[in-house]
Amino acid sequence: MLEKIQILLQYLLPKYWITYLVGLGASWKGGWITRYAILLFIHIYKIDIKESDKPNLTDYATFNAFFTRKLHKNARPIDTNPSTLIIPADGIITQIGKISQTNIFQVKNAPYHLDGLLAGHDNIIDYFINGSFVIIYIPPQNCHRIYMPCTGTLREVLYIPGNLFSVHPKITKNMPNIFSRNERVICLFETNFGYMAQILIGAIIVGSIETTWLGTITPPREGIVRHWRYSSNNTNTDDSITLQKGHEMGLFKLGSTVINLFGDKKVILNNLLQPYDIARIGMPLAQGYSQRK
Repeated sequence: MLEKIQILLQYLLPKYWITYLVGLGASWKGGWITRYAILLFIHIYKIDIKESDKPNLTDYATFNAFFTRKLHKNARPIDTNPSTLIIPADGIITQIGKISQTNIFQVKNAPYHLDGLLAGHDNIIDYFINGSFVIIYIPPQNCHRIYMPCTGTLREVLYIPGNLFSVHPKITKNMPNIFSRNERVICLFETNFGYMAQILIGAIIVGSIETTWLGTITPPREGIVRHWRYSSNNTNTDDSITLQKGHEMGLFKLGSTVINLFGDKKVILNNLLQPYDIARIGMPLAQGYSQRK
């Protein structure tokens, strides 16, 4: 009964207004009120603030500054094996496995399709048929910054407008196609292990999705698809962007979900990782097979 109420609320709640108002509150410089609210948040969620590169609460003028805090450089050791891809975010692995043709996984007997997740862009879909995927949910208490699983050269970015349904696992396991219905930012990278997509999913009270090269992508939320294309490193043009393994690529202002897609026979996922395992940045996600000579 509770699950049905939670799903009903996803349709009834004014999600955009809630997100807008929460965003205003999170960006408010409230002095001691903000610091007390952050302290209360740390206590409720049992956050180890010593993992942050700024453990002093006076360094956070707003809730957003705290939500987007950087981790201390030694907080998450990065697996340095060049053939190892790493977990890109702190959170919970909700799904991991193989893509069957274009079906990613099923919720309530309804399959997720690459076509829906990638908004029908066949030039991107073709890279990931029969490939692999991992979905990591980022709870509010975790670091909201997203990192690179391996070194990659950016080729395309797509902003797909959509809904702002909650991406909490209790909702996503009972409500089909949330990831294909919500707004999202799709980043396509060319790597030594074939193409990789890193997809940042929007959700209710996620005030902003940003990347390190474009800055804030949303808001504004204008309902318009946006598409950026980038040159490869070999062309020596100004818009060539290569991000190194373990380097930051984006962030959420409040937690959400990141999805990674890999091509067929390009990587072998770490068989020790299972749904609902705790994910930590830098841990081994997969072993890759180099496609470059």
